[in-house]
Order: sequence, then C-alpha cells, then structure tokens
Amino acid sequence: MADWRPDLSQSDKPRYLAIADAIADDISAGKLLIGDRLPPQRKLAKRLSIDFTTVARGYVEARKRGLVDSTVGQGTFVSDKPRPRRSESTYPVRPADLSMNLPPEPDDPELIARMQAGADYVTRDIVPLLRYQSFGGTQADKDAASSWLGRRALVPVQERIFVSPGAHAALLGIVSILAKPGENLVCEAVTYPGIRSIAAQLGVNLIGLPMDDQGIEVQPLLDACKKAKPKAIYLNPTLQNPTTLTVPDPRRREIAAVARRYNIPIIEDDAYGFIPEHGHGHSPFAAIAPDLTWHVAGLAKCIGAGLRAAYVIVPDTRSTWPFAAALRAATVMASPLTVALVTRWIEDGTADSLLRFIRAETRARQKLVSDILPKDSYRHDPLSFNVWVSIPKTWTRAAFVDHMKPTGLGVVASDAFVAGGKIPEAVRLCIGGPKTRIQIKNDLEYLAHALLKTPAMASAFL
Repeated sequence: MADWRPDLSQSDKPRYLAIADAIADDISAGKLLIGDRLPPQRKLAKRLSIDFTTVARGYVEARKRGLVDSTVGQGTFVSDKPRPRRSESTYPVRPADLSMNLPPEPDDPELIARMQAGADYVTRDIVPLLRYQSFGGTQADKDAASSWLGRRALVPVQERIFVSPGAHAALLGIVSILAKPGENLVCEAVTYPGIRSIAAQLGVNLIGLPMDDQGIEVQPLLDACKKAKPKAIYLNPTLQNPTTLTVPDPRRREIAAVARRYNIPIIEDDAYGFIPEHGHGHSPFAAIAPDLTWHVAGLAKCIGAGLRAAYVIVPDTRSTWPFAAALRAATVMASPLTVALVTRWIEDGTADSLLRFIRAETRARQKLVSDILPKDSYRHDPLSFNVWVSIPKTWTRAAFVDHMKPTGLGVVASDAFVAGGKIPEAVRLCIGGPKTRIQIKNDLEYLAHALLKTPAMASAFL
C-alpha cells in the first residue's frame, strides 16, 4: 500500500489523530490488510502537504492502538492483532516524564491483554480495596513478595518483609531512622539523585566516595568510616543509575567486610537487581550481610513505575517497629489497589512476562546504541535503560542538554548525580519509556552527530 493516501478532510481532530483514525477506518473497511506496508513517513507527509512530524506522530498513535508495527530498516506494517480504538470516554493517556529512567513499555497485545485481565480480576470486588488496611501488606501480598524476592535468592522470614508505597518512600523512611540531621551518610561519588534529595530533605550530610569500574573503592570507604563515622552506606549496586556499572561479587564482599568491621548498616537500593537474567545476577548485599542490610526491591524498573510499590527487607526483627512507624507517619500505607494488582500479576505469571519483555526490548535498544554512537563515547550495559555519555570538550553540559531537547530523549546533565568530587562532563541518556525503536534510532543518530561536531556546526543542521 505504498500509494495509500488517507482523506483527512472530514475530520475535525488534530491531523496526527486523523491519520491514526484513517488507518483504523481503512483496516475496518478492508482497504488496508494485515501485513500491508504503509508509505514512509516523509513520502506521506509530502503527499499530504503536511509536516513530517505530524505524520510521525500519527504513526506513533496508530502503533499505540495496536494498529501497526514498526521495524527498524523495514518500515511500518498493518498489525495482525489490532486493539480496539479508544472511545472518547476513555481515561486520557498521561504523558511520560522522560527525564526519569523508565523501562521500555510493553506493546505486545497479548501481554497487554494479560495485564488488563489482572486489573479486571482485582477490581471485581473493588470496594474493600478503597479501605484503610493494615500496614506492610496482607498475607497474600507477603506471599507474593516472598516468591518475587526468591528470584534474588532471598528467603527472609515474612516478619521482616514490608510492602511499601515505592522505593523512594522506603528510602526516606530508612534514612530517617538511621541518621539524624547533621550526621553522615556515604555513597558512590556519582549516585542516584533521589538519595541526594532525601539527604537534603532530612538534613543529612551525603559524602560521595571515589569510584572505579567496580564501584566504591575500598580504601576511601575505610578512611571515611574512620573519620566521618557514617551512619549508613547507601549503594545502588546493580546496573547503577546513572553509570550502569554493576559491582562484582568480590568488591561486594570487601564492602560488606568494611561495613561489618565498623558495624555500619548498608542501604541496598536494588531497583535493577531483577533485570539480569536468572543465574547471572550478583549476590545482593542482603544475602552477603543480611544482619546489616536494609534491602529495597523496587518494582518500578522491573514491572512498572506507575505502580509505586516496593518490597523492603529489614535487617532484623527489632527494626520492624521503627520502620513501620516511619512509613506510617509519611505515607500511612501502600495503595491496596496497586498492591493487589502487583500480587495478582506475580501469582498469574504476568510479572514474569513483563520482566522478559523488558529484558528483550532493552537488549534491542542497547544494540542500537552500540551500532550508532561513537565508540568510547559512552558507558552502558546491554540490560540498562540508560547510557552514560561523555561530552566532548567542545560542548558544555548545559549546551548539550539544550541541543538535545528537540529529540524528546530524556537527557540529564551529570550535575544531578554527583555527591562528591569533580563533576564529569557527561549526561545520562534514557532509552526506555514509550518511544519506539525507530524513534530511538533517529534520536541516537541526532545525538551521534552532535558528539562528532562542534556546537556551532551541530546547530547548523537544526
């Protein structure tokens, strides 16, 4: 159907929506058949005398509806599993915050149908889910948590497991227990920005320690434990945000030995710990030093950020009371509706299917990174949702971030991540979220061009 030409004259909607509607209508009318290839976006834009970006948005909208599939290097084809068109009364889609490190969003109709079936199941009796409920999760929720944590070879007694309203809330509660205003917390020199925000909010001093390609260096950690007397060590040890490094087991054991020597708790932010394939991940600190470790297993990266749910393992039974009190004061409870959905998805295998999709799609997107970006200009992992990109000396961080705004990629300057030492000339580039592979490919090519040119030469091509 290279000659397909939709009639947009009868629609009063924005043209990109009219294009998606026309695709749906022509599929229903038999004018477009399964497997038909739609015209290239630039050719259709020229044919209709409209902007290329309008056609691109129309194709993206059609893909969201399940009407078409796009393959890098091949084009856009009518899907064999179209989803029903959204009605006007359907709850409006909210835009993603692309500055966050999002996992790829599922687009397989069968998987989405399974997700929807789980939501339908838990809302059959929705009224009880609107009540205040006991803190930490029901027995069914804790059973699901135990099953999920078992994938990381963690088998704590259920009295030490809590269901919390997201990893961030859990970290806030943990830090508030362990450190008072003016006391010290140590972390990686380049670290998750959320812990910076939490420390600032609580008046806790955050000390960033030097890193090598295996994580925090041991000698600076020893020195900090002697001099700064930190109340805890914060670590994001697997697929670290933003550098993408994973701390190997020998370094983990060295860090744990230092923590034990000085009796310092470890806060393990295991947001990405479930992403590596089973059997290829590294031992969590909660397995190496369970009596010292506060383990936070967020579900935002391995299932979905909008769920706002996390599983927390406290180091001992005595810690359950202060942790429960801290989270109750800040959040009252995790949303029963959200937690019920998570529990159902774990029980029926949907969570595993989501995790497999995220792994496969992330690998495909990172392959684009390897194929397109200049070698030695970035650090990444085949399973990380982001890329840590080094900026050439001809650019400043601010100028580079500003230059990348037209792409819509989530590009964040390194300033947001530095807790100690010199700020590197780098940015975090996120390749997850709702973007298609074709969009990511185009955006990466734009970024690669900028890395190889001076600001003046790059801007000449805008």
